[in-house]
Amino acid sequence: MSAARGLLAAASALALLLTGCADTRDTAHTEKIATYTDPPLPAQATQLPSDAPPPPETGEDCGDPAASLRPTGGRGARGPSLDAIRARGRLLVGLDAGSNLFSFRDPISGAIVGFDADIAREVARDLLGSPDLVEFRSLGSADREQALQDRTVDIVAKTMTITCERRTKVAFSTVYLRAGQRVLTMKNSGIDGIADLAGKRVCVVSGTTSLDRIRREQPAATVLTVPTWADCLVVLQQRQVDAVSTDDSILAGLAAQDPYTEVVGEAISVEPYGIGITKGNDDLVRFVNATLDRLRRDGTWTTIYNRWLTSLGPNPGPPAPTYED
Repeated sequence: MSAARGLLAAASALALLLTGCADTRDTAHTEKIATYTDPPLPAQATQLPSDAPPPPETGEDCGDPAASLRPTGGRGARGPSLDAIRARGRLLVGLDAGSNLFSFRDPISGAIVGFDADIAREVARDLLGSPDLVEFRSLGSADREQALQDRTVDIVAKTMTITCERRTKVAFSTVYLRAGQRVLTMKNSGIDGIADLAGKRVCVVSGTTSLDRIRREQPAATVLTVPTWADCLVVLQQRQVDAVSTDDSILAGLAAQDPYTEVVGEAISVEPYGIGITKGNDDLVRFVNATLDRLRRDGTWTTIYNRWLTSLGPNPGPPAPTYED
């Protein structure tokens, strides 16, 4: 009998111990649920003050900002910038390595691919004899002009809108693609365009023309700025903002990654994209324009567009160039 009572006591103690462990786990689980918060915003995200005045128009007047230097010389052209790149043996290209459809890392090959990446490779083909002699360097939108001024890249191929204000700092090729600013939102959100963004939270990347335009066109919106458009997609998916606004070409790349989003509204701007080049490197500007001219004439531009940008609609054909001289 004594042994039986001992076994019973041991069993009771073990049951109490197990019960105590179970209670501890349940309590910890309950505490975790109680302290759950929304996901943090991306690093360097900034909410602009709701009462901040919209930026004024720059007032810069450079005639036709899309006009560029006439191409000369073709593949055999010489010049100080061209000779330096040939001596180095590779073309340094600034772009966004996370911009779907334009410049992003292929998950299988690991290579940087997309519309902008292919355009840059064609410049390398003509200048260095191979599209593979290119070194891509990832840049934030706010860093594009500085990278050219610091000469850490030769060209920037990153959905860069040509403006008079930017032309005071860097040079541009002729236009190689045109886009227009619109809105990306979740399907059935009730947002159908810029006018519906009053009182809503909108994500825009800092250092872009899209930021200034949304603040002028819809000052009643609350604007969240982040470093990349991929960050904008994340905060939209997490419902930390109601919409994203930028060029429809960029928005199409975001929408392709999430079937629950859609691009809405009419375009509120015309965005002419040019290849950014260090100011004063006229030989490189003319050379890049010669490559773009070849792409228009031999059908390569159409091939590249059909490879990446059919989600934007029917192929519009390459933009006609405008030359300064």
